[in-house]
Amino acid sequence: MTLEVARCTFAYRRGVDVLRDLSVTFHPGRTVLLGPNGAGKSTLLGVMATAITPASGHVSLNGVTPSTRTARRDYRGRVGWLPQQVQAVAGLKLREQVAYAGWLKGMSRRAAWKAARSALVRVGLADLADRTGRQLSGGQLRRLGIAQALVHGAEFVLMDEPTAGLDPQQRAVFRELISELSPTTNFVVSTHQTEDLAEVFDTVVILDRGIIRFQGSVSEFLSHAPADTAPGRLAEGAYSGFIHGEV
Repeated sequence: MTLEVARCTFAYRRGVDVLRDLSVTFHPGRTVLLGPNGAGKSTLLGVMATAITPASGHVSLNGVTPSTRTARRDYRGRVGWLPQQVQAVAGLKLREQVAYAGWLKGMSRRAAWKAARSALVRVGLADLADRTGRQLSGGQLRRLGIAQALVHGAEFVLMDEPTAGLDPQQRAVFRELISELSPTTNFVVSTHQTEDLAEVFDTVVILDRGIIRFQGSVSEFLSHAPADTAPGRLAEGAYSGFIHGEV
């Protein structure tokens, strides 16, 4: 199973490409997407989620390209998406909002309602299922977004800064959740945090100015850290080298 981006170009303003004829293939497993602010990470994830339409190129999941209404529905049903900004739906309680997300992905109402409860348990929000999203803190709203991305049992889950706003304990719960789901679910996660990289992920992709600078295993990535790098800062050292053109 692969999620492929083929020669995609996208610009928010004419003449300023965020992605430039970009091609990258995400294989099964847990991939972390690294890059500085403005590198194009959110745009790339948005393209893969079909939330953004590239000016050229296409995405595909196991050969399914979302080029028709039917194919798009099939594609979206197999891909989960957590954007950087999670919005509360006015008037809906948490379980209703998560169930609604599942229904939009093609689940029956009954199946979505049942799965919503399980998804909220996984992210530690089961006790708040009857609250509205407007009553949540920033970290709780983030966990609600994770539940929405997981509710329909996607084959690939795309997450844009999923641990932003979470405290250390909540980040630990997120890591455990990724490990728990990894036998059946594949992840592509954008983040600025490199300290837990080796514990959570098995593949690293570095995007900088719309171009892939590196793609490989975590061990290969860490091997690019300068020889004098402190053991606890290998990821930071390797990342800095790629971004500043030292590798």
